[in-house]
Amino acid sequence: MASLNKVLLIGNLTRDPDVRMLSSGRPVCNFGLALNRNYKDSEGNKREEVTFVDVECFGPRAEAVGRFFSKGRPIFVEGRLKLDQWESKDGEKRSAIRVVLDNFEFVDGGKQESASVAPTTAPPITSKPSTDNIPPITNQDVDLDEDVPF
Repeated sequence: MASLNKVLLIGNLTRDPDVRMLSSGRPVCNFGLALNRNYKDSEGNKREEVTFVDVECFGPRAEAVGRFFSKGRPIFVEGRLKLDQWESKDGEKRSAIRVVLDNFEFVDGGKQESASVAPTTAPPITSKPSTDNIPPITNQDVDLDEDVPF
């Protein structure tokens, strides 16, 4: 049976990233993410629902997140879900789902706008290419009748 474990989130950091070194010398970073959902209830009143998610990342991405992000800053996270299970000091079985970050992007246009990191390289932090010189697409540029399959 096929399966897919992919998560795409945009939210704000709930705390400063915590970067530590594993015993192997590999950096790990943990941070919290707040995801806001605005909606109207059955009576038409505006409501906001906040979901809090724990995120962890490793290697060069962990160092980059720790260096460029702080509490309150927005981030786009691409990753996967991971289930952690443990037994508490009282002997109770506990579990938590967290997101393991595979990639991230800057959202707020700070000093750097993009920080995609290739899986096997150090984190090259580059700016997104400028779109200032690209003319807008008009209806004259697109002939939709040719692309419709029916």
